[in-house]
Parts: sequence; structure tokens; C-alpha cells
Amino acid sequence: MKFPSPVSVQWIANLVQAEVLGNTQSMILGTNEIHKVESGDLVFVDHPKYYDACLKSDADFIIINTKEVTIPEGKTIFILNDPFEAYLKIVQHFRPFSAAQLSISDDAIIGEGSVIMPNVFIGKQVVIGKNCIIHPNVTILDYTIIGDHVIVQSGTVLGGDAFYYNTKKNRDIWYKKMLSCGNVVIEDFVEIGTGCTIDRGVTAETRIGKGTKMDNMVHIGHDVTVGKNCLFAAQVGIAGGTIIEDGVTLWGQVGVSKTLTIGANAVVLAQSGVPSSLEGGKTYFGYPAEDASIKRRELVWIKRIPLLWKKVMES
Repeated sequence: MKFPSPVSVQWIANLVQAEVLGNTQSMILGTNEIHKVESGDLVFVDHPKYYDACLKSDADFIIINTKEVTIPEGKTIFILNDPFEAYLKIVQHFRPFSAAQLSISDDAIIGEGSVIMPNVFIGKQVVIGKNCIIHPNVTILDYTIIGDHVIVQSGTVLGGDAFYYNTKKNRDIWYKKMLSCGNVVIEDFVEIGTGCTIDRGVTAETRIGKGTKMDNMVHIGHDVTVGKNCLFAAQVGIAGGTIIEDGVTLWGQVGVSKTLTIGANAVVLAQSGVPSSLEGGKTYFGYPAEDASIKRRELVWIKRIPLLWKKVMES
């Protein structure tokens, strides 16, 4: 999430009641989580396991719960006991929850030629391009951006909260919600089937590339980037932070794990599971998804096991 305008180090320190060390003169452009940080961003870290990764990331500003670290040149650290609570306070300040009063927000921008059918909900600061068709009972939540010539079928939800929690086993509620302040971006000529769900980024964006087509009941997790001209059949599920490059085909009920990459023009056959990155330009099958030609040969040999066992017993 980028702030409406840059804010000073001291302003953030006052907001979250933190001690400041390092560079106090730079301006903070926004807040982000570790997988998406850019120069000028503020990130939080509350576990020693991740201190080094955060300090060496592109983030220039780090909220942390220790002074016992080496501050990289030019960077700033904010020190307090609970960095996660500080992150929540920042999000609540810049993106506070407010209950909708209208079915279609009065600040929504809807392009020429677009059709919005009955019972559609459109949240605040939504942008819809030209010549789109939004079918009945679609929900388009705050800050979603939709390009031109997009079709969204009934019952789909764009911009729901990320399934993302801060986990601490030393408190009564182990899984504490990490507030989502990102958005969803749908590029031109995308078609989205009925009953699909595309979650907003935690702090950045979930993006669906130009010309991509989705069947019914597809789920896209937070901060996923889908390339151009991809094809997803029914009940595909893609977990957070994953990159799907251009031209990828995922057939029915394919499940894709988090923070991996599927290369351009890969094809994953139905009911396969993808736990790790896949090279582009190949066809995959099974769990874990592997080269389909190898997997088929494995299945042939598995079917032969009873016969081979019989021969062993008879010899």
C-alpha cells in the first residue's frame, strides 16, 4: 500500500510510539510485506529468524522488536515490543474500515459502455473500464481496478481479504488477522466465471493478466500474479504470492502451493498438485506434479507390480 503522500520517519514513530535508529531524514512512501517490498517501503519483522532477510530486503524502513541488529547504511529501524500491532495501527490509519452505505459507491468510476446488472455491489474507489459486463450478484470490493472488455459472471467476489495470519502460540488467539490493504487488478479482455474468488493483496496487488480466462469456482489467493492469456478450468486453486507466467493452462481441480513460479506456456493436467516451481513449456501431471510423460510411465509400472510380485513368489 502506497500512502496518499510520503510521510516522515518522525510521524510514523509518533503514530506507533517507537524509538528510531538509523537514517531519520528519508520519507516513507508506503508499507509492504516482505515478499513484495520496494525501495521506500516500510516492513515489519517480529521473529529473529527473519531479521536478516528484512534488513537486507529492498525496504528502507523496518519495524523491529530489538536493537541488537546491524542497521544497513541509509536504512531506518523503528524499535518497539510488538511490530505486528504497529503494522495494524498503520493500516487502520490509512485504510480504516467503513461500512458501505450504498450498493454502488458514489466514488466508483465506471467506463463508457459497461453494463452493471442488478444486485452488483461495488465498493469505494473501484475503477471499471469500458465495455465490461458485470453479471448479477457480483461483489467488487474496495480499490479494485478492472480494465476494458472484462466479463465477470454471477456470484464472483473480487477483492476479498487475504487468508493471512500472524501466528503466535503464546497467546489465546494463535492466528491474528493481518489486515489487508492491497487490491486486485484485472487487465483487459479477462473473463471470470461464476462463483470465483480473487483475494486482494495483503499490502500490494493481486493481478490477472490481459486475455486470461477462468472457468467457474476458481480461487486466486492474495498477491498472486497471473500472466497474459492463461486458461484456468473449474476448481483451480492458487495460493498466495505465486507467479503464473504467460500462457499457462491449469486444468480442473489443479492445486498450486504458495510463493512458487509456473513458467510460461506450461500445462498442468487435471487434479494435479503443484508444491514447487515448474519450468515453462512442458506438460505436468500428478502429485507432486512432474513431467506427464514420465508420470504416465510410472503409472504403467505401478499396474505391473502385482504381476511382478506373483512371479517373484512363484520363482
